[in-house]
Amino acid sequence: MPPADVKPATVPEVIYEDSDLIAAYKPEGWLVHRSNIDRHETQFLLQYLRDQTGAYLYPIHRLDKPTSGVILFAKSSEVAARTQSLLESDAAVKTYIAVCRGYCPEEGVIDHPLPPVNDFKHQRKRPKADQPRQDAVTLFRRLHTIELPYEVDRYPSSRYSLVEIQLKTGRRHQIRRHFKHLSHPLIGCPKYGKSTHNRFFAEHFHCSRLLLHALELRLPHPVTGEPLVVREPPRGEFHTLLERFGWQL
Repeated sequence: MPPADVKPATVPEVIYEDSDLIAAYKPEGWLVHRSNIDRHETQFLLQYLRDQTGAYLYPIHRLDKPTSGVILFAKSSEVAARTQSLLESDAAVKTYIAVCRGYCPEEGVIDHPLPPVNDFKHQRKRPKADQPRQDAVTLFRRLHTIELPYEVDRYPSSRYSLVEIQLKTGRRHQIRRHFKHLSHPLIGCPKYGKSTHNRFFAEHFHCSRLLLHALELRLPHPVTGEPLVVREPPRGEFHTLLERFGWQL
């Protein structure tokens, strides 16, 4: 049984609510809303929160299915549009945490344009050279490191970093693609990570999820203008791993 102060990892929860907004914790494995990409999926955060709160909610932004963390919904289309504009501006700060392979630099800026992610077959037929790259900027700083006495790759021990990340742009899979570009892929990512390290974390630490979490949102309230800060640490496997490694947020 988990400690009493550890919240369930697999159940969404409202963590902030006022007359205009709802902020929720999204577990990994949940889609924000219905999508043709995952036609057989049955867990949708938007519908779950509508059923739980009795309010008609409007999506403002998204988190990828394997990513957990803080996400905002609005109670009107006007507030949704206003909040979306704020989130796309320098007035908002979107902070994530992630575990990556190796000792990444202490801090840095990844300014590396990215082509669109093609999820549908008709998009994949288009030559990559014809797909214009979009500006993509990610800020990061290393919080903790650990060296484990296991030969996972070609070295006798394995190193990992806990990284705090801020997005300046919001491209699809931006964090995962940028850290692959940096040669420090995220743990638990089947698409942009390394399978040997993903299997190692699953087998040795019972942690098979993508280790990427939306930790905090800071922005002016779209109606009152007052500072709004919504923060929620990771739960479940990610939480257990942080404790095991002695990593404090």
